[in-house]
Amino acid sequence: MLRRWMLAILMVVCGVLVAAAQLTAGLPVVGGVELLVFLVFALLLSPWAFPRPVSAAEAQRASAVDGRPIVYWRPGCRYCLQLRFSLGRLARRAHWVDIWRDPAAAAAVRAVAGGNETVPTVVLGDRAVVNPDRAWFREQLRSS
Repeated sequence: MLRRWMLAILMVVCGVLVAAAQLTAGLPVVGGVELLVFLVFALLLSPWAFPRPVSAAEAQRASAVDGRPIVYWRPGCRYCLQLRFSLGRLARRAHWVDIWRDPAAAAAVRAVAGGNETVPTVVLGDRAVVNPDRAWFREQLRSS
């Protein structure tokens, strides 16, 4: 579980250290702004930037019932973050599975990505797309 939060924790620690250095240098406003920037990065790199993750088994069951796609992702993945924010509210129309939280999800991604844990990986029905085009995926979510 700590692995999922490692980058976010690192950003917070760096932000506090930079802000403390600025504060001791007599620049509290600069330190405060820098701390705020680091906290924003920490939020973006944390699991909180994504919809509530579900297990791979739960996502597969739900997708079979409602036909919504499954998105396999991991915290700190720049491409996952780009996909997530390009979708906006449409992101809630997919089932999000954190591969660092669920070993079965990581195995499912390795099965379709040539043995690699390449994310984001999107599964639509019986079709899997590794690192999908964001515009294409947005259209798939709109039409579902």
